[in-house]
Amino acid sequence: MEDIHSLGKLVIITGMSGAGKTIAVQSLEDMGFFCVDNLPPVLIPKFAELIEQSKGRIGKVALVIDLRGREFFDSLSESLRYLKENYTLTYEILFLDATDNTLVQRYKESRRRHPLAPQGAPLEGIQQERRLLEELKGLATQVIDTSSLAPAQLKGKITNRFTNLESNVISINVISFGFKYGVPIDADLIFDVRFLPNPHYVEALRPNTGQDSDVYEYVMKWGETQEFLTKLVDLLQFLMPQYHKEGKSQVVVGIGCTGGKHRSVAIAEYLGKVLGSSETEIVRVSHRDAERDRVEVKK
Repeated sequence: MEDIHSLGKLVIITGMSGAGKTIAVQSLEDMGFFCVDNLPPVLIPKFAELIEQSKGRIGKVALVIDLRGREFFDSLSESLRYLKENYTLTYEILFLDATDNTLVQRYKESRRRHPLAPQGAPLEGIQQERRLLEELKGLATQVIDTSSLAPAQLKGKITNRFTNLESNVISINVISFGFKYGVPIDADLIFDVRFLPNPHYVEALRPNTGQDSDVYEYVMKWGETQEFLTKLVDLLQFLMPQYHKEGKSQVVVGIGCTGGKHRSVAIAEYLGKVLGSSETEIVRVSHRDAERDRVEVKK
């Protein structure tokens, strides 16, 4: 191109209504971002031009975009393509999501009407919006599931993610889960380890989790476990640099078994030990459902 402009950092915030976009904007404002709410996608190139003319006075920008139809998605796609071809501006798409049940509950608590179903039940609008945003979610560089996050927790996630904008690091979040409780909706990759021998059927192991040495060693001792891990680690070590090269700053890897207590936890713990050998990778391991049955018993 004849005229390539140098810009700062642009974060596009989008996602489901009620999933936490307001909190995301407030968090980025607190971090010094210049934020614009409900900007029509067609105006993104003009806005980028204004940023360039500021000569660095505006370096961190966040735009909130709500898509209400196919034409908005087409406008966004065209605007992002224009930015990529005409500017050195780097941008990220932050997509906030939550389960249908969570969103319905939030609408009931706030007594707000869903923008796509002003006269109907919130679920009708939520399902319509999810269909409209499906393609955009696939383009996102980061998806955050806010279903179980308190406002302070969501703010913490966003702060951690965008504190060091110039960091050349990809974050690998490995999360274990139980399929019977649902698949994590923010996972980029899902691996099902229900084919491995199940410690649940060993009475002495049943109360423990994959973080306990006896369960961990039981899961690891099988030939099929070792073969699976060899292939899985090889795949992930190939994929992460490719994702990083394409601009992803975070990858969520879900490891699932039936209840999310034994096999998936052990495998996630193993991945936490062997991944992240590169200086450009940070690995975090979490266990969504490992303690769920204990909490439910107490209730």
